[in-house]
Amino acid sequence: MDEWLLTALSQNEARDFLEIIEARHTKSSTIFSSQFAPEGWHLEIGEETLADVILDRIAHNSYTITIAGKDSMRKKKGIAEENK
Repeated sequence: MDEWLLTALSQNEARDFLEIIEARHTKSSTIFSSQFAPEGWHLEIGEETLADVILDRIAHNSYTITIAGKDSMRKKKGIAEENK
């Protein structure tokens, strides 16, 4: 899930996403990439009960890798401009 919760989920999107996560739970790995800390995900998912269930499935038996820094990796590792 690239750019996870870049925008808040609607109730229908949250329900659909729950179905996807339920189908994958304990059967497949899922990687979430987000610009936002997991502590703020609950509010972005919206409806409280759906958020609780979704985050329980995501957080249980998960690993969190936090990359901090001022510059983006695109800026640091991007292709250098030619002929400057």
